[in-house]
Amino acid sequence: MSRGVAVVTGGTAGLGRAIVRELAERGWDVAVLARGEDGLAGTVADVDLAGRRALGIVTDVADRTAVESAADRVESELGPIDLWVNNAMTGVFGEFLDVDPEDFERATSVNYLGFVNGTRAALSRMKPRDRGHIIQIGSALAHRGIPLQSAYCAAKHAVQGFTESLTTELIASGSRVRLSTVDMPALNTIQFNWVRSLLPDHPQPVAPIYEPEVGARAVADVADKPRRRTWVGGSTVLTVLGNRVAPWFMDSYLAKTGYDGQQAPDKDEPMLPDNVYSPVPGDHGARGIFSDTATMGGPQIWAIGHRGAATAIAAGFAAFAVAAVAHVAARATR
Repeated sequence: MSRGVAVVTGGTAGLGRAIVRELAERGWDVAVLARGEDGLAGTVADVDLAGRRALGIVTDVADRTAVESAADRVESELGPIDLWVNNAMTGVFGEFLDVDPEDFERATSVNYLGFVNGTRAALSRMKPRDRGHIIQIGSALAHRGIPLQSAYCAAKHAVQGFTESLTTELIASGSRVRLSTVDMPALNTIQFNWVRSLLPDHPQPVAPIYEPEVGARAVADVADKPRRRTWVGGSTVLTVLGNRVAPWFMDSYLAKTGYDGQQAPDKDEPMLPDNVYSPVPGDHGARGIFSDTATMGGPQIWAIGHRGAATAIAAGFAAFAVAAVAHVAARATR
């Protein structure tokens, strides 16, 4: 039995590909919006293999009209959209003044306005039905900018502000449409092979690195049990909280470590052509070239998918701590 109809933008590679696979395994019919026909064919085959209905639509999310047309086609061929995941992204690595202004604007159009376009297409169909769920793929970098990724960081900050504004509007109107953000850590995806890079060495995610399936499971868990914000990975938690407590320290720390930490001189694999303006031919899957150092999770990751058990464990530790303090206090008064 189908869980419903889901749409994933940028669903042919990297995190998006892993999300599509995870949703299909959990019983969702999935429509995939992306630019590359080869990747769309491969992703549709993944969904078919899971026994779910699939639809691949060539779409540039920066084109609002194209996104609206794709949404119409999804509802016509698969049925009403129940879940929309805004994930599509592109990237340019380099210092701000070295990045071509057109490249910066293109990255902003995809990484920010692509989310706006997707949200509008989904919400305009969900709100009259008073049901549905939109998930924004966020990032630790929505809370803390780092060097060499000014366009991406700015777009993720913009998505956060946009989503917060829209959340208040939905609450004010009494809408039952759900809106969630899932903030990701560094993931081992193909993006680091096809970003437009101005760096001397191969770009890499900032350690610790997680496999994309970790992020995909978190997204599917939020689809199962909606919540407004989810931080994936201990590194995301530390980044967000660290920047709230000591932004001045984060400035200095990232200025010292952010350049070398985003380059891998030991990786000599040739880069793919960048995908800023055009899709890269071929079906490139979910994982990148950093599986030798990537992890599949940890306690914080486990807790996202097991909220009840995690809450019970935390409550147990809290009760134990209170009892221990009370015991010590009682002994001290004797």
